[in-house]
Amino acid sequence: MLDHIGLAVRDIDASRAFYEQALAALGYGVVAVIPPEQMESGGRAVMFGVDGEPDFVIADNERPGEGTHVAFRASTRAQVEAFHATAIAAGGRDNGKPGLRPEYGPNYYAAFVFDPDGINVEAVCHAIE
Repeated sequence: MLDHIGLAVRDIDASRAFYEQALAALGYGVVAVIPPEQMESGGRAVMFGVDGEPDFVIADNERPGEGTHVAFRASTRAQVEAFHATAIAAGGRDNGKPGLRPEYGPNYYAAFVFDPDGINVEAVCHAIE
């Protein structure tokens, strides 16, 4: 089980706008914004979560890493589809339309997008539907 994931981003404002829109389909919202004076190494951070519990953080105090991938669990396939649509509308680039991915498991229903920094972001539902 994951506690939280943190990603370095180049443009905190563009990334915040992207994730606010894209993750709303999964029930996520901004939980906190950390200003530079409260960050150990400067920069800003935006914390996202469901029901006020942060588990996903973006910050602009480090250089984005290559090959970064994050998968968010969805409760339904409809949420996966909504995530993909809202992520594309928010400026993401398609990296795999919603659908079954049997190579990952018999009920692995997922969609993939690249965020503004080229990070591969996924929403996945494991439920049988």
